[in-house]
Amino acid sequence: MLPKVKKGFPEDFLWGGASAACQMEGAYNEDGKGMTVSDVQMYTKDLDRTKMKKEGGGSLEDIKRYANDSENLYPKRWGIDFYHRYKEDLALLKEMGFKCYRTSIAWARIFPNGDDERPNEKGLAFYDSLIDEIVKDGMEPIITISHYEMPLNLVFKYGGFCSKKVIDHYLRYAKLVLERYADRVKYWIPFNQINLFYPCGFKSTGVTEENDGKTLEKYYQAAHNQFCCCAKLKEFAKEKGLDVMIGTMVSDRILFPMSCNPEDMVLTQKRNRMQYFFPDVQLFGSYPDYALHYFEENDIKIDASDEELETIKDNTMDFLSFSHYATRVIDHKTCTMDSKHFEQNPYLKPTPWEWRADPLGFYHNICEYADRYHCPLIIGENGFGAIDEVTADKKIHDDYRIAYFHDYIKAMKDAIIDGANVIAYCAWSPIDMISSSTSEMSKRYGFVYVDQDDYGNGSKERIKKDSFDWYKKVIATNGEDLEM
Repeated sequence: MLPKVKKGFPEDFLWGGASAACQMEGAYNEDGKGMTVSDVQMYTKDLDRTKMKKEGGGSLEDIKRYANDSENLYPKRWGIDFYHRYKEDLALLKEMGFKCYRTSIAWARIFPNGDDERPNEKGLAFYDSLIDEIVKDGMEPIITISHYEMPLNLVFKYGGFCSKKVIDHYLRYAKLVLERYADRVKYWIPFNQINLFYPCGFKSTGVTEENDGKTLEKYYQAAHNQFCCCAKLKEFAKEKGLDVMIGTMVSDRILFPMSCNPEDMVLTQKRNRMQYFFPDVQLFGSYPDYALHYFEENDIKIDASDEELETIKDNTMDFLSFSHYATRVIDHKTCTMDSKHFEQNPYLKPTPWEWRADPLGFYHNICEYADRYHCPLIIGENGFGAIDEVTADKKIHDDYRIAYFHDYIKAMKDAIIDGANVIAYCAWSPIDMISSSTSEMSKRYGFVYVDQDDYGNGSKERIKKDSFDWYKKVIATNGEDLEM
């Protein structure tokens, strides 16, 4: 007899949300914390939201100047004061009925310089309390070990992750937190969006732009070194007998062809392969031929020892997590293999940031990952950034956000019915916080509004939006009641 068709979300499905320390915590210079790659991302008042070239970064000289700059605005330094208000914020997530909460540990709170011999005990004490509070509130913690929070000293001293020396410094930190919290945290993500060179190359790898023609090579070397970090951390977990799952996470950059012109289709395929490259290496355990060919064509030389490759082969990841916000298309007449080149889908509606929602694309991509990797999937981020209006009676009627989540959750449900092993869904971000891409507060994702403007002014009062009660209902019915 054939198995029965799935009817919806599994009973143990992990509904929740995700955020990042670098965008929430603030308190960038309190209790011994060091500066990070996100602390030097400036806010620009008159930015063009539709043409963001990159998220922070610059030359080494630029980064040093930003680190010492006290005149311009660096909003990730103050966040939304989650460092001091995490208990009340987590209480709101508990009220919504969250089954899981994905957040990150700020590396520079534990090792302020990245290469310190001993950890900062005040930093560890904070995460002891935070993780205990998440568990106490009935949520499964999903912890990202490095989410754009690399200590800035590792950039200045070593050049970021393109240096082999940083592998050891990362592992000192990662092994410490993994072993310390393994009894409370089952799911671990070593690196946020490991594939996202554009537009997050600096925040992800610590590689600066030096006009030497080697930036792309340095990014791929950094990625290889991060693959080594992941594999060695998995090896450590097995040696210690830790009951944890360690997974890779990518930004969902699966592209669609602009047309059925074979040139559009083949260029799209080649571009998609170089996005699959990252989970291919980490879930299959080896470098695929198409990537080796790409490196040869582009004169990219990777320093990878036989021992490193063997470690990667023997220590593949346990799950795939990915973020998804929108989709984009490829036109062979205007696009190349450069990840900065893409076009917007004319069939989809734009937001002020040109992130065009595509729930059918979401269904497609979930199924692509499920069919390719046959492993558990965690939706690590999915959400809708918008400009919210507060009424005179302190209400936020965000029906546009509810509509977005309605369509996306329905698409995810359809993918699960068709066989995708999705085990968790983390809406980004349950509480408004500083935008990763633009460093503005005006781009709001949350079910909870934070009374704070782009300059850090405001009471920081938390106010429930209409979407708060809607998502609470979705969780309570395990995704059965999506009525808007």
